[in-house]
Amino acid sequence: MSSDMQVFKLPDLGEGLTEAELVNWLVAVGDEIVVDQPIAEVETAKSMVEVPSPYAGTVAELHGEAGQTLDVGKPLISIARAGSSAGSSTGSPAAAAPVPAGSVDPSPVSSGLDASPAVEAAAETYRTEEKAGSGNVLIGYGTPGGATGGRTRPRKTSGSADSVSAPVAVAEPVMEPAVAGTRIPGKLSAVISPLVRKMARDHGVSLDAIEGSGASGLIMRKDVEAAISAPEAPPAPSVPAPAVAGVAAPASADAGSVDSRTGLAVSARTPVRGVRKAVAANMTRSRSEIPEATVWVDVDATALLEMRAELKKRAPHDTPGLLAFIARFVTTGLKKYPALNTRFETASDGSQEIVGFDGINLGFAAQTDRGLVVPSVRNAHQLSARELDAEIRRLTAVARDGKATPTELGSGTFTLNNYGVFGVDGSAAIINYPEVAMLGVGRIIDRPWVVTGELAVRKVTELTLAFDHRVCDGETAAGFLRYVADAIENPGGALADM
Repeated sequence: MSSDMQVFKLPDLGEGLTEAELVNWLVAVGDEIVVDQPIAEVETAKSMVEVPSPYAGTVAELHGEAGQTLDVGKPLISIARAGSSAGSSTGSPAAAAPVPAGSVDPSPVSSGLDASPAVEAAAETYRTEEKAGSGNVLIGYGTPGGATGGRTRPRKTSGSADSVSAPVAVAEPVMEPAVAGTRIPGKLSAVISPLVRKMARDHGVSLDAIEGSGASGLIMRKDVEAAISAPEAPPAPSVPAPAVAGVAAPASADAGSVDSRTGLAVSARTPVRGVRKAVAANMTRSRSEIPEATVWVDVDATALLEMRAELKKRAPHDTPGLLAFIARFVTTGLKKYPALNTRFETASDGSQEIVGFDGINLGFAAQTDRGLVVPSVRNAHQLSARELDAEIRRLTAVARDGKATPTELGSGTFTLNNYGVFGVDGSAAIINYPEVAMLGVGRIIDRPWVVTGELAVRKVTELTLAFDHRVCDGETAAGFLRYVADAIENPGGALADM
């Protein structure tokens, strides 16, 4: 392959994802693009993602068409360096030649300036980290730093191990205005990876304020992550993203075909992919692996509704919703019954462990045009009912727009499911694997209820708890459920003790 040609392979856009559907190209062959420019929209099993380019130059070839499912690690786009001969002959065989799977891209981004051997070594280490340190994951969408889990599919190899580990020559691309501001005169750029710059920009972190831990001040991925998680750092600005319409899977009809079992004509065949494919796999695994049990109880929610009505009179636009109050009761209940906020793991040698967590990431089921997703409120145990309400609303909006990140959709430790919005009382819920419990809330309706020995009409709902019987017995499950029910029936007393 010509050294003037840069091939960008589809990265892992989330924890262990192996494929993504190409929804739409944002560039065309012949376009001049810059580093970090979005080049395509792809839909994974978890979210819709814009993929940025790590290279600048002229688009030489697009390796796929809209609607096609692409494997992680396969070529996504070929980009000719600005001013190169390949850039003026995008139709040539050299421009279209893909990089063999598992090989090292011979043309990474460089400063184009002389650098010391120590800086070059640091840059090479960083490029290696970007390619393989986290399972070839796109920065900002994948596994957290320091993950040691194995890959979901074997890495393909080509050539000997010596050829893979050989030093890589650093080419000199044309300086782009988009990256010039991150360079240090006389040294390699303070940030080698354009995706790390994107991570910093998305979280409102100024690269000028970060001291790089690499050689000659090179800013590493861990430096940006530390700045993002620092207590004194301001929260990332919430920039509303334009809604992206979900791409419906085409339903293809086999004209004239007849189903052999029923004798009826087949009207359509709809491919199972995207969110529906992920939901199907997760639910199947949950039902096949988890020995679940269910307990339920009817609850008088009248006092909670009356309390919220009073709060709404005082602050019409700043009163938490009912789900936020219940979420607050749930997080407190999980502190009292932590066995329901765990994970059951079986190692490759057959040994088993129950993994507990120092904190609660509260997931909640959200129905979207793309299917059912479960975004999670991180560190929900630290939030008030008002703060929980704001975060639930924010996550619901980004999930429905298809913009929730894999971290937001895959980090829950317990799920709250408000299926009452669909007008039903209860459900034999399937636990959101790999969690061990799910609390369901049914509709709130008028029902006859005995109050101090007299019959009255009250606002009644049903709570249903599905739990993994491997991590606890019925006493624990019933104790948690009863705690949440009592808090709903006496919210003032419960909140006073929180």
